[in-house]
Amino acid sequence: MNTIKVTIKDRLAIITLNRGKSNALNREMITELTDMFNNIDADSNIGGVMITGQEKFFSAGLDLMELYHYNKEEVKSFWQLFFKFAATIIAFKKPLVAAINGHSPAGGCVIALACDARVMAEGKFIIGLNEVPVGIIVPNSIFQIYSFWLGKANASRSLLEGKLFSPEEALKIGLVDELVNGDSILTAAERHARKYMAFESNTWQQSKLNIRKELIEATTADQSEVLELMLEQWWSPNTRNILATIINNLQKK
Repeated sequence: MNTIKVTIKDRLAIITLNRGKSNALNREMITELTDMFNNIDADSNIGGVMITGQEKFFSAGLDLMELYHYNKEEVKSFWQLFFKFAATIIAFKKPLVAAINGHSPAGGCVIALACDARVMAEGKFIIGLNEVPVGIIVPNSIFQIYSFWLGKANASRSLLEGKLFSPEEALKIGLVDELVNGDSILTAAERHARKYMAFESNTWQQSKLNIRKELIEATTADQSEVLELMLEQWWSPNTRNILATIINNLQKK
């Protein structure tokens, strides 16, 4: 695996996102994550998962610098892959806890939202879904994931203005469950995971799937219609200009 690292600690799998400084999500990383979650799901020796990043990034979201240069077929297949990944982690039945060690906008936030609990490091970090200002149309499946935790009103407001939250704001609105010093984040996240793993596994897992029934339906539904709208907007001059400006700014850093 080139983009993630996995260690096992007493039946708890710890997935560390490990792709460069910002852990930006590209095709390879999403493929490796999807395969890993499927493998863990089928492994009776693993009772739960904790996912984290490195340094000051959980994940900066999609790798726009790579996606910008995809051709039309590559972009379409990438979004199909991302939708499949979102469906996989939403329907992942074992306990899944995020140790959000740093920045987690956009796709990074989607991964965190799929978890059963989110512990975030204190500091000058951001988390949230900022697709609209980037020029990316938000599909219903992603809105449903957001509103599952924030409620529909808060999710609607936040999505339409591309709101990015500080850790304190994220805690207040219910986007994360706990704030801790960065040095303690793995310990705190493990505590949440172990709490869930202590319950009778079938009872806990089936209850989780029941609670997420509408989310699972939303993420596994046919999204070809909204994808066509997303792709049309992706190739529009306005969005291409926005993306070019973002990439130019990233290259200067």
